[in-house]
Amino acid sequence: MRRREFITILGGAAAAWPVAVRAQQAERMRRIGMLMGYAESDADARAWYAAFREALQKLGWTGGRNIQVDTRWATPDDAETMRRFAMELVALQPDVLLSSTTPTTTALLRQTRTIPIVFALVADPVGSGFVASLAQPGGNVTGFMFTTEPTMAGKWVELLKEIAPRVARIAMLFNPATATYAEFWLNPFKAAATSFAVEAIPSPVRDRSELQSVIAAQAREPNGGLIVMPDSSMDAYRLEITSLAARYRLPAVYPFRFFAEVGGLLSYGIDRAVNFRRAAAYVDRILKGEKPAELPVQAPIEFELVINLKTAKAMGLDVPLHLRQLANAIIE
Repeated sequence: MRRREFITILGGAAAAWPVAVRAQQAERMRRIGMLMGYAESDADARAWYAAFREALQKLGWTGGRNIQVDTRWATPDDAETMRRFAMELVALQPDVLLSSTTPTTTALLRQTRTIPIVFALVADPVGSGFVASLAQPGGNVTGFMFTTEPTMAGKWVELLKEIAPRVARIAMLFNPATATYAEFWLNPFKAAATSFAVEAIPSPVRDRSELQSVIAAQAREPNGGLIVMPDSSMDAYRLEITSLAARYRLPAVYPFRFFAEVGGLLSYGIDRAVNFRRAAAYVDRILKGEKPAELPVQAPIEFELVINLKTAKAMGLDVPLHLRQLANAIIE
């Protein structure tokens, strides 16, 4: 009886093995590489990273159980570190790579044309050479834009003229090294400036040390204003830019909310945490077998207007009622 019982038990266990193996395969550890084009100490960037991880978890991907996430952080003005980290992540042979910005996507694509890449914050993926088209990317990369079209630059000009009607000269700040797509924004910026009868001044800033001279030059004559191009370098310089704009009393429009939160006059753009959450959905689909070549690049689904009334008051600007009513958030 004991021998029969043993054989019965052994037979049952053997029958269960294929099920256990299938379960183990289904739950095998998958690997995601993340290249973030910001300082690891940047609280806002860490919030976007957290939004991505939380969205992944809601889709059933839990760190330590069925995914391992390898993350590298490189500031936008440190191209060599970004290149080295891109090499490191590709060498790990992850199942998919998450790229934050245009510079990080460029760095990763220089290392691999086979590992799937999902970008979260890119302005012009076609012009940057990342994809063949928005509808059919065609390669190993797809993802999410932070604008619907370059004419958004005209909206920034319009908002600046509404909040500061006397502005006659507008400088657009950007770093040519990280905003390799600058013409995407500069051409519609110039066209909009002409329609509003203001002078458009492209103002390249190659590093943090040039900010003072460029912004001071714009303030030497009356009725100057600023627009900050969406650019990871400008993001990194946000405290300096908003402080200098306040010092020189230059009305300025910014592309993202966190500029207004640190003293910028007005921002109009996407909530970037939303793009990171949406990127998690594409990572999930790729991990389940879909190809980036077949996943269309997605445009933003909403924009937010944020006005800093405290800054407006300090600059002697009266914010029109209709702008206040349109604002998603007002900082007082």
